[in-house]
Amino acid sequence: MNLDKTIILASNSPRRKELLTNLGIPFEVRLKEVDESYSPELVKAEVAEYLAAHKATAYQEDLQPNEVLITADTIVCLDDKVLNKPYDHAEATRMLTHLSGRSHEVYTGVCLMSTEKSLVFHDVTTVHFRELSRDEIDYYINNYKPFDKAGSYGAQDWLGMVGIERIEGSYFNVMGLPVHRLYEELLSF
Repeated sequence: MNLDKTIILASNSPRRKELLTNLGIPFEVRLKEVDESYSPELVKAEVAEYLAAHKATAYQEDLQPNEVLITADTIVCLDDKVLNKPYDHAEATRMLTHLSGRSHEVYTGVCLMSTEKSLVFHDVTTVHFRELSRDEIDYYINNYKPFDKAGSYGAQDWLGMVGIERIEGSYFNVMGLPVHRLYEELLSF
């Protein structure tokens, strides 16, 4: 992909870096600490889009005219409850126990920003988990330490391989970046 702009990824996520690399987009990583709190009135896609746009505003003043910034935020929703990154083993256990044997939605909000404009969009994927045993949940948490993952799991690692029965929508969205949609939006941005 040949873009006439420098792409800036404002994320330290190894999965997002891998996905952009595999998409063939050269990019630079820039990082800042950004508060990820949001209003409790926001629901589902609103949360993901708000957080992606909020992250982008932290970089807005530093952008150069030849740069396009990409920020993203992925959330897991079970019914209407947002499952963020777990604080500890107990919270991860609670989340995975609630997800076990059920389907849930994964929303990734993305913000593209330049010095001239910005665009915010999201993608949603429905993930169906089989029933997980307590031993499987403990094994996963102890060995994979999913404390940096919304909903306490990564689709690309052990629990995703043994627990996900099917996915409706983009697998890459569940990994943290809807690359099919991002590609289209970058081409027209």
